[in-house]
Amino acid sequence: MPELSHRRRLLVLAICCMSLLIVSIDNTVLNVALPAMQRDLDASTSGLQWAVDAYTLVLAALLMLAGSTADRIGRKKIFMTGLVVFTAGSVLCSLAPGLPSLVAFRMVQAVGGSMLNPVAMSIITNTFTDPRERARAIGVWGAVVGISMAAGPLVGGVLVESVGWRAIFWINLPVGLAALLLTLRYVPESRAPRARRPDPLGQVMVIALFGSLTYAIIEAPNAGFATVLPYVVVAVAALAGLLAYEPRRREPLIDLRFFRSAPFSGATLIAIAAFASLGGFLFLSTLYLQNVRGLDALHAGLWMLPMAIPTFLCAPLSGRLVGSRGPRPSLLIAGAAMTVSGVLFAAFEAETSDVTLFLGYVLFGIGFGFVNAPITNTAVSGMPRAQAGVAAAVASTSRQLGQTLGVAVVGAVLASGVGVGASSYTARFVSAARPGWWILAGCGLAVLVLGAVTTGARGRRSAERAAERLGASEVRDGVGVRDPEGV
Repeated sequence: MPELSHRRRLLVLAICCMSLLIVSIDNTVLNVALPAMQRDLDASTSGLQWAVDAYTLVLAALLMLAGSTADRIGRKKIFMTGLVVFTAGSVLCSLAPGLPSLVAFRMVQAVGGSMLNPVAMSIITNTFTDPRERARAIGVWGAVVGISMAAGPLVGGVLVESVGWRAIFWINLPVGLAALLLTLRYVPESRAPRARRPDPLGQVMVIALFGSLTYAIIEAPNAGFATVLPYVVVAVAALAGLLAYEPRRREPLIDLRFFRSAPFSGATLIAIAAFASLGGFLFLSTLYLQNVRGLDALHAGLWMLPMAIPTFLCAPLSGRLVGSRGPRPSLLIAGAAMTVSGVLFAAFEAETSDVTLFLGYVLFGIGFGFVNAPITNTAVSGMPRAQAGVAAAVASTSRQLGQTLGVAVVGAVLASGVGVGASSYTARFVSAARPGWWILAGCGLAVLVLGAVTTGARGRRSAERAAERLGASEVRDGVGVRDPEGV
């Protein structure tokens, strides 16, 4: 990539942040629109789960493939393709005549989304070659996620109330087109000096594992275990296939030797737990505020601000704390805050009082704000420099998988307990949601425990041993490394 002027580099950063904004805000505005979509499309709880999970599931399955493909054939090409597909998918979602078509179009969106964030991060890394400039650029990148978390519920509420739920997808059109034209004009092409070989069989097994597992969880309450049993078998077979096949490849899609590093394994599980908690939290909160309390989408969005604002404020604090003290303090704060928030809802029915509801949202926002920065730092701690990008990509995939599973599991628990019928739904929602809140509290506790266990001296030694087994002569201490997606 040619050396760019300072002004040109900032423009490239702004273009990449535009892609992150539309991908990040898409999920937050969608959650506010779920009750309106449920009424308009006559959707069940499992239908709403699919509206959310169709996107995160495909995103999780394709992130690593998109990143390696961009390294091989050109990051600018893949980034522009992603913008076109994501924008087209957004338009199709706004025109969806029913729930099945909406789910299908959400998957189209996700195919495009998988080409945006990881590829944009590669563009930023290659544009900002000075370490200090790169750190500041990634800090801006991370702030965009906080902006989307804070603005998404409010923007979604305004659009749903003033225009309708379909309008939440329209906001992607002008931003996507502007980013596409600016990319064409100002972003230079780049490729990796040596791209990883494709692993089509491994990719198919990952898709089979994620897809069949999610389907079994979501559909089990309605269809019964006997109906979803074949999908459970497929998931188990795909997992067994990955465990047997990937170690045999010279350049596997997922290098299982990474999991010999305690920090890497811990970061993967922490990402799954934290984002499962986020997915379940948003799902339960949105349905409660609108379907049980009877708030409109705008006021429900305003009620989400006590969660979104602490997330926005705590994320940069966590980044600085990781840089100065390592990942452990941030993970302990995050785990404790998320656990207490879940217990408030599960044990004390926090949603039934304005004061405790506000407190529960603030605590969750603090926890989620602190958990993001240390995840990739922990994943790459002790990893060889040549493998750090792959390790970070696995952490990013774990985030999307966690959010998918959170919505699937918590939604399935809610669907099995709430019953059928409007009166039953309203009357039984709080009690039916209680097991879901306990699950979210458990996710917070997992963040706390894993953060304490995997980030100490023993964990660092295991990472060094894993790096030696990978044949690296140089290891990476990981201090101050930020998430390649910025979330």
